[in-house]
Amino acid sequence: METILITGGAGFIGSHLCSFFLDKGFKVMAVDNLITGSLKNISHLRSNKNFEFIHHDISRHISVNGDIDFVLHFASPASPVDYQKIPIQTLKAGSLGTHNTLGMALSKKSKYLLASTSEVYGDPLVNPQPESYWGNVNPVGVRGCYDEAKRFSEALTMAYHRIHRLDTKIARIFNTYGERMRLDDGRVVPNFIVQSLKNEPITVYGDGHQTRSFCYISDLIEGIYKLMLSEINEPVNLGNPDEHTIMDFAKIITELTGSKSDIILSPLPEDDPKVRSPDISKAKKTLGWEPKIKLKEGLKRTIEYFKINISNQLNN
Repeated sequence: METILITGGAGFIGSHLCSFFLDKGFKVMAVDNLITGSLKNISHLRSNKNFEFIHHDISRHISVNGDIDFVLHFASPASPVDYQKIPIQTLKAGSLGTHNTLGMALSKKSKYLLASTSEVYGDPLVNPQPESYWGNVNPVGVRGCYDEAKRFSEALTMAYHRIHRLDTKIARIFNTYGERMRLDDGRVVPNFIVQSLKNEPITVYGDGHQTRSFCYISDLIEGIYKLMLSEINEPVNLGNPDEHTIMDFAKIITELTGSKSDIILSPLPEDDPKVRSPDISKAKKTLGWEPKIKLKEGLKRTIEYFKINISNQLNN
């Protein structure tokens, strides 16, 4: 039985990874300091004899016993609402956390996968964004704590690959949505769904013409798995290239929820990207991967999850 260690294992994506790898027959060790993650996300796994939860801040040194075959570093605040509140912790997760997990992988002779982000491209001047694009990032802006933490983590990961010959992978993850996102996550999918289900005004920033693409969680997890098992060491985009304006996306949400919400406009936040869409040619060619779940299908599943959680919140 192979062992996999997942930092950020109680988070949105991390918890789905824990479930996925347990189903694949792995022993899973989840590490999380619960600053944005939740034990609720992994409560269904705690009784599994092949699952272990470690409450720990990965920006501090960690030592675990036994062999580890794979280290997946997913620990980091990922919502602008979160990382602008805790920028120092975000920078530590990307720098010290990456250094600690790379050191562990080296000592354990593990394969290593870094969860990077489309935010390394900043407010892109190229659309869609290929892996060869170096980005347009404001290092001292309000989003710089996340963008630069991930850019640094990529550089450090490649340095460990080149100097120590560590088998590393880098997943540049684009907007992902699905069950286990927090109601107060702050990103566009939870915001729009919660507002529409409560028949509150849906807040669209800017003029609504900025674009995003949305990848359902099960598609992303499959892409991460294929990348983990591949021989690729350079960054790979993982996301859905189906691009929508934010205004159109708000209308899709109101349609699927049957909401009576009005759409209101609010000033665009500082350094908010005007476009965002992945060029996934590399993932298609090298991994044989592309998303399968259509936007409305994934949103219907996500909306049902949010309905239950909003109901539970109101009843407590």
